[in-house]
Amino acid sequence: MNILGISAYYHDSAACLVQDGRIVAAAQEERFTRKKHDYRFPENAVDFCLAEGGIRAADLDLVTFYDKPLLKFDRLLETYISYAPSGFKLFLMGMPLWLRQKPHTPREPDAGLKREYKGRYVFTEHHESHAASAFYPSPFEEAAVLTLDGVGVGDRPRSRSAGATCLEMLKEMRFALLGLLYSAFTYFTGFKVNSGEYKLMGLAPYGEPVYKDPMIEKLLDIKDDGSFRMDMSYFGFCDSDVMTSRKMDSLFGGPPRKAETEITQREMDIAASIQAVTEEIVLKIARYAHELTGARNLTMAGGVALNCGPTGACFGKAPSIRSGSSPRPATPAGPSARRSSPGTSCSTSRARSSPRTRSTDPCSVPASRTTRSAPTSTRPRRSTTTTRTRTSSSTAWPS
Repeated sequence: MNILGISAYYHDSAACLVQDGRIVAAAQEERFTRKKHDYRFPENAVDFCLAEGGIRAADLDLVTFYDKPLLKFDRLLETYISYAPSGFKLFLMGMPLWLRQKPHTPREPDAGLKREYKGRYVFTEHHESHAASAFYPSPFEEAAVLTLDGVGVGDRPRSRSAGATCLEMLKEMRFALLGLLYSAFTYFTGFKVNSGEYKLMGLAPYGEPVYKDPMIEKLLDIKDDGSFRMDMSYFGFCDSDVMTSRKMDSLFGGPPRKAETEITQREMDIAASIQAVTEEIVLKIARYAHELTGARNLTMAGGVALNCGPTGACFGKAPSIRSGSSPRPATPAGPSARRSSPGTSCSTSRARSSPRTRSTDPCSVPASRTTRSAPTSTRPRRSTTTTRTRTSSSTAWPS
């Protein structure tokens, strides 16, 4: 059976081909167009995957899309209405794109597949895609699955119990914007949202978490299970075209850093502080998921799960119980990627081989916190290698 998965129209569009339960190829569109975070339909990535699989679009049995556009559209409308009339500017900015393209998503894949595909399209819920990307390629027969993201339908971390062939949703935290919380400080420290979060993560070891307590006291109300509420008077992403409000400026002694200006000790300490806050929240969620499911294994996916701080904290504060982190629903790969070995299986079978792993993380975090000087450069390094194997770490449940 040939299944093509597609992610597009938000950022980092990608495609993945699964044949008889085995990942044959996966690629991001930006590797072909050389346009960073290319969001357009991944036509080149699709062509590459089909070529690697030795098939044409007409040979596909199913095409899946990582999201439900109309469900997300409903969420956006609900947000605009909730913040009306202050969010009217965002409404005018966002609606033209949605009305022009996203409600007509099936038409775009038809064109991208050169109208050769005659089968049906399946639209999965955003966090279901994340959960599947974490569990099904993993070596585990059963596991708890956490999806930790910035935006999605309802914007919620989710706890799931996964068996060999199914995912069962057990708990969700509605409007828990953990990713957007982190992105707000990506913006405040002068980096680009949905692009520079890894720079914020890499900047954290150069500072001290001196703002952690003010962040928790002023911005957040964190519960024991990791759920939290945000004081939205400090944030602007729901009703304006900026991530933070002027009230945030007063909390940190000045306005956000302008892009490409000098990085000061304030930005380093803010980075260290939001990293510490994020780690605390993720640890609480992970502990709660363990209590909820009783599962020995833990897998995580979503943008927040790409942060090595929280996943590293889970590794360091647990008694020898395994955990794994997934990359994005579409693993970065490119035209020079090697053909997958039989070990890189995405089968839902209970027997799985241990796959090869290769790190493609462009972020290098200093091993020591003794220096207080700013990094000389925060420009991402261009990756010269590509891979089609999944990223997995052998870590453990937090105690």
